[in-house]
Amino acid sequence: MKTPFIALTAIALATSASAAGEGPTVDAARVDKTVASSFTNLPEGWDDRLKQDEAQRICSETRNQPSEAQAEKIVEAEKSKVQMPADGKVVGDWKAGEKVAQNGRGFQFSDPAGTEAGGNCYACHQLDPKETSYGTLGPSLKGYGKAFKFSEEAAKATYAKIYDAQAVLACSNMPRFGSNHVLTEKQIKDVTAYLFDPQSPVNK
Repeated sequence: MKTPFIALTAIALATSASAAGEGPTVDAARVDKTVASSFTNLPEGWDDRLKQDEAQRICSETRNQPSEAQAEKIVEAEKSKVQMPADGKVVGDWKAGEKVAQNGRGFQFSDPAGTEAGGNCYACHQLDPKETSYGTLGPSLKGYGKAFKFSEEAAKATYAKIYDAQAVLACSNMPRFGSNHVLTEKQIKDVTAYLFDPQSPVNK
């Protein structure tokens, strides 16, 4: 997501008391002012990253527990942002996808212009079963393609989820890699290949 972690944390903390019925409702303007004042000397254009979009706002205010109507609103809005490849192919080069999954760099003040961002997939998921370092925030993805019998339909659905996870599940913790222009179309194809290519270590 494009909104910094500190912004989401501030809002979550501010809403926790009211959500539990322990205090007054949050003053959204005060939270926005506090978040904005925490960042100084921002490079040109970075101030936009402090502004939540509608999905982020709803998820923050509901502490990731939107009502059924709110969840449907988010999913429908995010679905409209998903752009499938014009050539119809969603599986790229798994070896390139492995590099994207391992790379956590990007969108830092110190990055030189043109720095290619990574997916940092291992921060949340197990993929290659031989990899000893991985996060557990998300489910294990080892044997992913094999579990779906390497079907084209499942690969397309996976591409779409990587592109925008909230088009599948409202308030998903997974970044919206395509919608927020974190990864390119090629990179998303390559990550999909890492999950679906029979030769990928994920499926060994």
